Amino acid sequence: MQKSPERGISALRLLVMRLAAVVLLTLTVPVTPSQAQAPGYVQAKLLKAGLVLGAGGGSGVVTYRGRDYPFRVSGLSLGFTAGASFIRLKGWAWGIRQISDFAGTYSSVGTGGALIAGAGGIQLTNDKGVRMTLHGPRAGVELAGNLGQITITLKE
Repeated sequence: MQKSPERGISALRLLVMRLAAVVLLTLTVPVTPSQAQAPGYVQAKLLKAGLVLGAGGGSGVVTYRGRDYPFRVSGLSLGFTAGASFIRLKGWAWGIRQISDFAGTYSSVGTGGALIAGAGGIQLTNDKGVRMTLHGPRAGVELAGNLGQITITLKE
């Protein structure tokens, strides 16, 4: 049994109409870049001192979606801390949907040490779901292993 040419043309028209509908739908659905997550590259300089209770502060820059955003850092730590150090940290931040997510209060877990020179690292998480892993060299005399809170404020 042969198919009629009209039936083949109808099937082809139906296929073309469905493809056109899919293309049209794809082009009209709004794209929301604020919902897309991209990592940010973080560089920070911190000065830290303490004996059991530590305090520190500093500044840095997060590069997010090709743009640099300067920020300030301040924080407290509790645990084994003795001495003072200057730390240069670099690493990545994940979970940023918009740059305002980067600012906030972070819980931190960190370790490190320096006797003139050394190294350290820190893991940070804030309530907006942003996570950072930073590491880098230290200069000074310090041995630390502590929990803390760090507040990051974007500079205007």
